[in-house]
Amino acid sequence: MIPVVELDKIARARLEDAKTLLAAGRFDGATYVCGYAVEVGVKARICRTLNWSEFPSTGLEFQAYRSFQTHELDVLLRLSGQEPRVKQSHFALWNTVANWKAESRYNVIGTAQQADSGAMVQAAEALLAVL
Repeated sequence: MIPVVELDKIARARLEDAKTLLAAGRFDGATYVCGYAVEVGVKARICRTLNWSEFPSTGLEFQAYRSFQTHELDVLLRLSGQEPRVKQSHFALWNTVANWKAESRYNVIGTAQQADSGAMVQAAEALLAVL
């Protein structure tokens, strides 16, 4: 199990990693890591909503919580209980990050452009602040 406080630290660390990659012109990496920052941040929010002190992290721990074992941001946002608020008050931000897929790690280098990557970093930072 991963303590919620650690999930928050991991989300912030991945966001900082994404900023560093963006500054270095590594747009694909920045975009990819940003998606993980949001994923981990939403999982921390799920824990707070459900009064969980920890989030499952292994296959065995997930056995009773299969619906939480996903990288799909829209599914996780719904499970967090924050979907209406985020989509009503922060739709543009969510729309920027919602298309992220864990499978993007296999994208051809050069798929992400500077403007898109920058927008992803900005949206992720703002969303993590409101989650």
